[in-house]
Amino acid sequence: MSRIVDRLLLFLYSLAAGIISILVIVVSAGGIRREDADSFLAEWYDTGSAVQLAMLIGAVVLLLLSLRMFYVAVRVRGVSSSSIDQRNDFGDIRISMDTVESLVLKAAGRQRGVKDLKTRISTAEAGLDIAVRAVVDGETSIPQLTEEIQRAVKDHVEEITGIPVAAVSVFVANVISSPSFKSRVE
Repeated sequence: MSRIVDRLLLFLYSLAAGIISILVIVVSAGGIRREDADSFLAEWYDTGSAVQLAMLIGAVVLLLLSLRMFYVAVRVRGVSSSSIDQRNDFGDIRISMDTVESLVLKAAGRQRGVKDLKTRISTAEAGLDIAVRAVVDGETSIPQLTEEIQRAVKDHVEEITGIPVAAVSVFVANVISSPSFKSRVE
C-alpha cells in the first residue's frame, strides 16, 4: 500500500514541479510580457539579466529532475531479480539467477570433502561464468576436488537448464581439519 502512495506522491510532485519549471522557463526567457507578470516576477525582471540566467538554469535543472521523477513514477517495474531469458518454439523461458545459483550449490555440495560453499554467477557471450568459493576438509586432494566440482557444476547446470557454461572457477578459501576423536580409556 505504501508503494502505491509513494508512487502517487512522486507523480503529483513531478507533475507540479514540471508545470512550475515550464512557467519559470517561459518567464525567464521573456515569453510573458512584463505588464502581464505579477509584481513579484516584475521585480526579478528589474534586477538584471544575471538573475534571469540563474533562474533559467535552475528551472532547466528542475525540469530535468522532474522529467526523471515522472518517468520513475509511471514506468512499469519488471522482475526484481535478474534472469536468463531463452526463446523456443513454444514461447519464452526465464530462469532466475537464484535458480542457477541453487543448482550450482547443489552440484558442488555433493562432492565429498566440501564443507562450505558460496557462488557468484555472471553471463558472458559464450555462456555462464560461474565462480565457486569453497571451504574444504583437507582430507581430499585439492586439485582433484576442484576438478570434480568444476565438472559436476558444469554438467549439472547444463543438463538442468540447457544453458551452456563457459567457465567454472573454484577458489578454495580455507581448509578445515576434521575433528579427530580419540578414545579415552579410564
